[in-house]
Amino acid sequence: MLRCTELIIEDMKKTILFVAALFLLLVSMTSPIGNINIPNPFKPKSVSLSFNYLRQDGPGSNQYAVWVENEKGEVVKTLFVTSFTTKGRLREGEQLVRGYVKRPACVPTWVEHAHPELLSDQDLDAFTGATPRSGNQTFKWDFKDAYGMPVPNGKYTIYLEATLFNESSVLYAHEFMIPGKRAKKTLTAQAGGNDQSHRKMVSDVKVRLR
Repeated sequence: MLRCTELIIEDMKKTILFVAALFLLLVSMTSPIGNINIPNPFKPKSVSLSFNYLRQDGPGSNQYAVWVENEKGEVVKTLFVTSFTTKGRLREGEQLVRGYVKRPACVPTWVEHAHPELLSDQDLDAFTGATPRSGNQTFKWDFKDAYGMPVPNGKYTIYLEATLFNESSVLYAHEFMIPGKRAKKTLTAQAGGNDQSHRKMVSDVKVRLR
C-alpha cells in the first residue's frame, strides 16, 4: 500500500512539472515575462541607416550626425557625430572650443535634441569619429540605449543630419516601431538654408530593418 502511494505521489510531481513547463513555454511565445522581451526570430533585431558620402572641399562642411529618438523626442542613442562638431579643432593661438559652440550651424538639430553641453568629453568620445573618406557609410542600431540596455517597445525615429555648407543642411528621418516588420526604404531629405551647392555630400539614404 505504501509503495503504491509513493508511485502516485511521484506521478503527480511529474505531472505538475510538465504542466508548469508547458505554461512557461506558452507564456514565452505570447507575451513578455516581467520586463524581459522574449526575442521573436521573425521580427527585426536592428535598424541600419546607410548613405553615400562625398567629401567636400573647404571649411564649413563635412559635418553630420546619426541618432535615434523615442516618441517623446528624447535621444536614446547617438550613433555617430563627426569629430569637429564635438571636439573642435585646435589652431595656433586659439583656445580649443567644441565645434558646435564655435560654429552653431554644425548639425543644429542634433545639438538641440542631444544637449552635448551636458555630456563629458568621455561621453562624446563614445560616438565621435573622424570625418571619413568618400564612400558608403552605414550605421546600425541594435535597439539598445546609450548604456547598453534594451529599449522598451514603442515608436522610434532614426535621423541623419548633415551640414552641407555654412548654414545649409539636410535632415533625413524615418519612423518605425519596435517590434515591427522587416522593411527597406529610401529616404527623402528636408533641406534647410539657401545654398545647396554641396547637396551631393549626402545621397542615396536608405533605412533597413532586419
